Amino acid sequence: MKLFLPCLLFLFTAALTYGAEKKPNILFIIVDDQSPLDLKIYRPESRAHTPNIDRLAKEGMTFDGAYQMGSFSGAVCTPSRHMVMCGRTVWHLPNAPKSKETCPPEVIDNVMAAVFNRAGYDTMRTCKKGNSYAGANEQFTVVHDATKRGGTAETGSAWHGERVLDYLKEREASKDEDPFLIYFGFSHPHDTRDGTPELLSKYGATNHMDKSVLPVEHEKQPALPGNWLPGHPFHHGHPGLRDEVSVSGVWENRDPGTIRNELGREYACNEYIDQQIGKVLAKLEAMGELDNTYIFYTSDHGMAIGRHGLQGKQNLYEHTWRVPFVVKGPGIEAGSRAQGNTYLLDVLATMCDLAGEEIPATSEGKSFKPVLMGEKETVRDVLYGVYNGGTKPGMRSVRKGDWKLIKYDVLDGEVRETQLFNLAENPGEYLEQHQDPAVTALTGVKPETHQVNLATDPKYAEKLAEMESLLLSEMRRLNDPWRLWNQPDDGLTPPAKRKQKKKNAKKPKESKKV
Repeated sequence: MKLFLPCLLFLFTAALTYGAEKKPNILFIIVDDQSPLDLKIYRPESRAHTPNIDRLAKEGMTFDGAYQMGSFSGAVCTPSRHMVMCGRTVWHLPNAPKSKETCPPEVIDNVMAAVFNRAGYDTMRTCKKGNSYAGANEQFTVVHDATKRGGTAETGSAWHGERVLDYLKEREASKDEDPFLIYFGFSHPHDTRDGTPELLSKYGATNHMDKSVLPVEHEKQPALPGNWLPGHPFHHGHPGLRDEVSVSGVWENRDPGTIRNELGREYACNEYIDQQIGKVLAKLEAMGELDNTYIFYTSDHGMAIGRHGLQGKQNLYEHTWRVPFVVKGPGIEAGSRAQGNTYLLDVLATMCDLAGEEIPATSEGKSFKPVLMGEKETVRDVLYGVYNGGTKPGMRSVRKGDWKLIKYDVLDGEVRETQLFNLAENPGEYLEQHQDPAVTALTGVKPETHQVNLATDPKYAEKLAEMESLLLSEMRRLNDPWRLWNQPDDGLTPPAKRKQKKKNAKKPKESKKV
């Protein structure tokens, strides 16, 4: 009996120690081309039915200020996904225009999978193929990548879900107790947005393929966005941009029927994604792993789909620059919200911090664990954005507090525009064109007279100057290789210009009376 009691105490202590030291699992969910404004957690009047994403928000933290830093390519997802994987700022990525000068070669040894493989995690990923960081993707121990944008279980989002469920079943069968990192990516709701027949019907949408006719409006379709326009007020600066002229079912059309149908397709894809997330959550719960798992939900960037007369992801309005972002897991207050002021490039540092692993020196991201734990509201005061994938220098934005500046310097100086918004008073970034009675009759939204671009208002000249100075400071700090027309050139030699493709190189439709 005297020997038995010490042994029992030892085993009990060992069990407690093991439990205390057990590493958390990580499930990182990322969708393709989703505006935060699709979701009820950001826009309660949204018709999108996503109960599992809603559940993550109810049980975790929702970020109101999560962003992707931007792109030097029309394929915005490519630098975005590089930033997720390596934690570097946009001009310091391994595929950036001057990467030989700004990115150390050892980055590839410190990408997400490499870091967590070394930490003893089992790593697995499923996602779309292409427009990503191939060298980082292949380092996951288990990889099931394929582009699935169809409307069936085999051709759509269920395929990605099944790969994760199969992986979890294998772990369960083999009694694998190693912590896991699962990168759970989807190919949707990126176009072509072929939804399942049932969900398309639910949202009054069709997989429209006839370019010669316009889709018919249906009462079940989502309403026009409040900041919809029939065309952008000036050229966005990327002639022939695929997302603005060639998306199947939309093409160059911005009429209400086309936009509402495309939003219905988007919502159908979103709900199908949500269903797969629900199955994975249920499996984790059945395995007893859910409570020890940090779950991230986000997108690689937002999307316009008719907002401001645009269709794609190549702009810096909030609907596209921001991303949905929710995190649930141990220590995170249920139903909490935070501004955050985070970038997707902060994900790697935060994962390491949550797992108790050293953040690699090559990462430039900031851990937002203090935000998740309720210790801070934000991780930075200033946010910088860029779109440089069309004519140069392109678009730039900067945000501090409620104030946001967007600059356009495109088409060899033909378009040079400035926009200044107070997002507290004008969160939809309404422009003068949004007050056109013909527009308000279709959207049902009549902005207040002060909800406009304030850049030319003399009352805000001082604030404009402050934001212009702040933008230049951020461009310098982040090694932006370009300067805008009203900035000092700083003696920079911009990257060599790539020849623009002439195919479809016509100007988009600009805003007009409707």
